[in-house]
Amino acid sequence: MLTERQLDRYADVLLWGLRTSRAGKYKKNDIVLIRYDLAAIKLAERLQAKILDMGMHPALRMGLTSEMESVFYKKANNKQLVFLVPGGKELHQHLNGSIYLYAPESLSHLSDIDPRRIAKTIVARKPLRDILHKREEKGTFGWTLCILPTPELAKQAGHTMKQYTNQVIKACYLNKTDPVQAWKTIHKDAMAVKKWMNSMEVKYYHIESESIDLIITPGKHRKWIGIGGHNIPSFEIFISPDWRGTKGVYFANLPSFRSGNRVEGVRLEFKSGKAVKIEAKKGEGFVIKQLSMDRGANKVGEFSLTDKRFSKIDKFMANTLYDENYGGRYGNCHVALGASYSDSYDGKPAKLTKGMKTKLGLNDSALHWDLVNTERKRVTAHLTSGEKVVVYENGIFKLG
Repeated sequence: MLTERQLDRYADVLLWGLRTSRAGKYKKNDIVLIRYDLAAIKLAERLQAKILDMGMHPALRMGLTSEMESVFYKKANNKQLVFLVPGGKELHQHLNGSIYLYAPESLSHLSDIDPRRIAKTIVARKPLRDILHKREEKGTFGWTLCILPTPELAKQAGHTMKQYTNQVIKACYLNKTDPVQAWKTIHKDAMAVKKWMNSMEVKYYHIESESIDLIITPGKHRKWIGIGGHNIPSFEIFISPDWRGTKGVYFANLPSFRSGNRVEGVRLEFKSGKAVKIEAKKGEGFVIKQLSMDRGANKVGEFSLTDKRFSKIDKFMANTLYDENYGGRYGNCHVALGASYSDSYDGKPAKLTKGMKTKLGLNDSALHWDLVNTERKRVTAHLTSGEKVVVYENGIFKLG
């Protein structure tokens, strides 16, 4: 339901995101992967044309249909589940950018699949993601992604297609004559927040809401990052904390869709950095299996806050990209179980070794699952000096 003009603006915003997400500049003959679902083909065509005009090489790959994905997990034997297509490693070693256009035709087609089969495939593909993480740390790779409205997304979110599409238009500033300039303004405003958050010597953060009583420990050599082009839209500011200092209770009041499963009311109790008690009002068994995917899956890799003054999203969208950036009445926070982001390190990420990451408490996992809370909340920074500073309350960062 996006117009031709809006699709063209969307492509421009995604290319801004791609450029902004990478430390190094793009140059002619760089390779940019465009992964797209079938319903996103019109946007993929526009991106192909624009990337060719930039003198770069677009590599287009259409994702599996829901039927293909379902058949794969039902029929594949153990060898087929972990099989990596020849050439995949070489492609990842040479990629300079990646854009993913998510437009699902189903969100529940894997609900009858054993989550352990899905996890086995995810873990097998982790080495390919690790290649891109290393390239990103060196400044030679950048990525971004977006969603296209589909009837399935609208249905699962409880909206009409028009309502859902209008949220996408509003969130991405596609109703603006120059949406890229709007994103540049948001990017500039967010820099002030990150500078303020990074100016404090914090021992730990205390997050309190009706259902949350959680301690997050930033750890040494960390910085708050975000609104850097990786996701369109993206209004979150986040940190990858020292997982070992996480303790208390976290609750996700927004539903979450993952691997064809809908999960609701996830409640996690942390001790010594690990989720030791896992509950959910719906999909509890799936959550437990996901958080046992590997050694790092039950640990926090990210803590995030969204300022409602930045985000125009005020409806549940049945998609993590939008739900983790929810503005609404009280903004949102979320924790991600699983992998940390190395660019939250305040030095040069490219110099991080596996041993250094372990020493700093940066988590490693094939999982990265964002679980969102939109309740009214307060976040208090407990400084190393003994001072307490309320940094976030009622959906707003409190600087100034």
